[in-house]
Amino acid sequence: MYEVFSIYKTEISYTVATIFVLLIVQFLLKKAAHKVGKRSEINFTRTKLMFKYINILILLIAVFLLSLAWGVGLTEISLIFSSVFAVLGVALFAIWSILSNITSGIILFFSFPYKIGDKIKIHDKDLPVEAVIEDIKAFHLHLRTLDGELITYPNNLILQKAVSLVAKDVFLDEGKSSL
Repeated sequence: MYEVFSIYKTEISYTVATIFVLLIVQFLLKKAAHKVGKRSEINFTRTKLMFKYINILILLIAVFLLSLAWGVGLTEISLIFSSVFAVLGVALFAIWSILSNITSGIILFFSFPYKIGDKIKIHDKDLPVEAVIEDIKAFHLHLRTLDGELITYPNNLILQKAVSLVAKDVFLDEGKSSL
């Protein structure tokens, strides 16, 4: 065991340092996302979604840095990453609307002026909607209409349509709405 440590002392040191630094960066990013969520009065469920995205980013950076630390050359890493991204690009092109909704979900997290419980009106010439925001998910909003109908509205469409606030904080008691 001691021989393995002495042979790979440099690589192990880089690994420990990389993991330590990335854990600190992850902590700082999550703290910043939490502050933005708190300052903007964003539901904690949406903040947890940002935490998942931060975890994925840190994991990708860790794989890259640890590969370098253990002697994988830049040529091999670039070949692996370009191959993986090419496959992902083809796959994501096939499911571009999902990617569009995820991206829109991130944008909504940082800049959507309405929150859960607000009654909004979506100005769509084909199908105008007036409803209360029940939940904001990664891919869509849950909207409750005056008739009690639940509408699942895609995040990318909410960014493309004009939306106006009808009333703030319509929810009065634990999930029940007074429309």
